[in-house]
Amino acid sequence: MKRFTLRTGIRWKITLAIASVGALTALALSLVVHSAARVSMLESAREVQLDRVQFISRNAEAGRKPPMSAKLNDPDLPADLREKARSGRRGTYIQENPRGLPEVWAAVPLGNGQVLSLHTPFRESANMLRDLDRALVVGSLAVVIGGSALGVLIGGQISRRLRKAAAAAQRVAHGDPEVRVRDAVGGVVRDETDDLARAVDAMADTLQTRLEAERRVTADIAHELRTPVTGLLTAAELLPPGRPTELVRDRAQALRALVEDVLEVARLDSASERAELQDVALGEFVSRRVNSLMPEASVRVVADEIVSTDPRRLERILGNLLANAARYGQAPVQVDVEGRVVRVRDHGPGFPEALLREGPSRFRTGSTDRAGVGHGLGLTIAEGQARVLGARLTFRNVAAPGGPAREGAAAGAVAVLWLPEHAPTASGSYPIVPKA
Repeated sequence: MKRFTLRTGIRWKITLAIASVGALTALALSLVVHSAARVSMLESAREVQLDRVQFISRNAEAGRKPPMSAKLNDPDLPADLREKARSGRRGTYIQENPRGLPEVWAAVPLGNGQVLSLHTPFRESANMLRDLDRALVVGSLAVVIGGSALGVLIGGQISRRLRKAAAAAQRVAHGDPEVRVRDAVGGVVRDETDDLARAVDAMADTLQTRLEAERRVTADIAHELRTPVTGLLTAAELLPPGRPTELVRDRAQALRALVEDVLEVARLDSASERAELQDVALGEFVSRRVNSLMPEASVRVVADEIVSTDPRRLERILGNLLANAARYGQAPVQVDVEGRVVRVRDHGPGFPEALLREGPSRFRTGSTDRAGVGHGLGLTIAEGQARVLGARLTFRNVAAPGGPAREGAAAGAVAVLWLPEHAPTASGSYPIVPKA
């Protein structure tokens, strides 16, 4: 079962976190302020109501008629307050109203045994409380909005730094040894992003050192093998004719080709190769080279175009692609030229899944359907030479009739060379070719 994952940016996560904390804090403070204000207003209303009823009681005892708002022995007087007043004590009572507006009662005993009471709705204080609640709501919204804006600002800065770090790491992964993630991140404030950048830079430096050591070792070994292999090939030429001699010469030639390929791979890996550019008609050039390298292959020029490229390296790429098609694929082999795009297709079992997923790998010839001979450097060299030309080399399989293209069920392999619109500069930088 495929697990569902929701991808969100760190900016919005920080914004949501700050907004949530701000909302919870504002809600808690609003509840505390509302409760404290309500209690304070009710206590104040109790005291005012009690002062009023006492003033009225003194007037009543002096013989004056109490106002209409005050009542003697009011039947609606809450029982608790009535019992308290009959016991000779004065008191107040808050009666909750179903309509949400509480009433404040006050009662005092008179000398004749009667109870004088006064009650009024908590209207003015309730209005003040509503205004306070409205102000608290507006303040809470302001806090949430301000917190969200602050979260966007802080999260955006962190997200921007991380994106710069990721872009720099991608450039390092694509083989640019001059890029440093910490320089790309920049900024005045130092945080964990700088720690991450330093760790990535240290890892890239270590890997670069190891790769350079491996390249030097590979190149040194191949260079040292050159002389004895040449001597072995010369000695094989002096052997008497016969089947054993042919086998020795064949293996010596294969060993020499392997040594030359390893040296070429080492030069390409060192990124020291530079293209010697010439303007060539791509369709005519490909037609002549294919007829020379593989006469049985068919060439179709859909649209010819003048390109600035290195003919020697372009011929090397074509030769390796045709050799790969002849060795691992099946006839017919077809080459199409369309503008700056060259396609080489065979009708064999297709490229292995590992090559389609990861690209060419040296000393790996693929699945058993496309293996058996060779040492797996042909496509690696073709891809390296394409990089020198500023071009891109892609691989795909043609879908078999009635099903998708997959290993063992393809109707052929297609290698596509995408030549750039602009030639690489003398400094070795290459134009960016957009992916198809």
